[in-house]
Amino acid sequence: MAQKATFNGLGSELGNLYRLSDAQTRSISPENFTGAKGKGGMATEGTGKNASRDLGQGWKVSPSVIIKAGQSITVAEITGSGAIQHIWMTPTGLWRFAILRMYWDDEKEPSVEVPVGDFFGQGWGQVAMLNSIPVVVNPGSSFNSYWLMPFRKKCRITMENIDEKDMVLYYQIDYTLTDVPNDAAYFHAQFRRQNPTQYKVPYTILDGVKGRGHYVGTYMAWGVNSNDWWGEGEIKFYMDGDKQWPTINGTGTEDYFLGSYNFENKKTKQYQEYTTPYVGLHQVIRPDGLYQANTRFGMYRWHIPDPVRFQQDLRITIQALGWRYNGRYLPLQDDVASTAFWYQMEPHAPFPKLPSKDDLETK
Repeated sequence: MAQKATFNGLGSELGNLYRLSDAQTRSISPENFTGAKGKGGMATEGTGKNASRDLGQGWKVSPSVIIKAGQSITVAEITGSGAIQHIWMTPTGLWRFAILRMYWDDEKEPSVEVPVGDFFGQGWGQVAMLNSIPVVVNPGSSFNSYWLMPFRKKCRITMENIDEKDMVLYYQIDYTLTDVPNDAAYFHAQFRRQNPTQYKVPYTILDGVKGRGHYVGTYMAWGVNSNDWWGEGEIKFYMDGDKQWPTINGTGTEDYFLGSYNFENKKTKQYQEYTTPYVGLHQVIRPDGLYQANTRFGMYRWHIPDPVRFQQDLRITIQALGWRYNGRYLPLQDDVASTAFWYQMEPHAPFPKLPSKDDLETK
């Protein structure tokens, strides 16, 4: 006699991949805007209509969408209980001018509000291959997220194009409809940028988080505005009532991203890129002697085996710190942007307003 499966289908990995589940797999794309069962590939209008004119319905009529300048579209809207399991996107245009937002259940303010490039570790507008557990970037500009994003009533994902030019977006949102456990928290991501950072003032990665949750990742796009080594600054996690002094205090910027000694390859005397399941310096943009004036870095650390758990509140800062010629530290004024990733129970505290369009742009 057949028995009802008890596994809800969430958190699939090699160790439980053999288990059956009553979860329902669905997928949203321009070929099936609602994700409805048996409704894919039915479009008669779309960006591929001209190319498919000799073949007709079912032959890649609607593979992508065009988001007009200054407009926003709903990429996905799902009703019920379940979780986003994978997102694939390949957006055109300036990625800082495409704002990705996610809303869980009935909330009015987004739990995710990040320029699309920064969400996928591409803050400088140039593709850098990234091979990690939750985020993968493949040729030519294939952005992938495997962050598990549960919801209980509803999920809505939007993309806003703040550019003066139209953008083209190919995308696919893979999700499951299933029961969500009571202790499942909601996924959050928040973007910040300072250009330049304030002299002698630590850069804030995250602040104002209230409630119970755990911090799971940091991506940073760091542009250096001075010569010599720039990464002496310490990261600090203030949690659960910490005021002047943090509970977690790092020893240096490259140390937090699990490198050491300036990310330097001692043989080549150059910065050494690396991309691993949980940490990486996956991007180094070097001056070219002409218009590319400063060195820029892309770095990530995912706290997946080691989430930073908090019960009441969380604040995270990092110092921009280099060296003076005489062996003293030099507080830097660099171009620093960050995306913080965490889970928490709702409601979440209001996010700071995104920088203006001019302040988002990378130049």
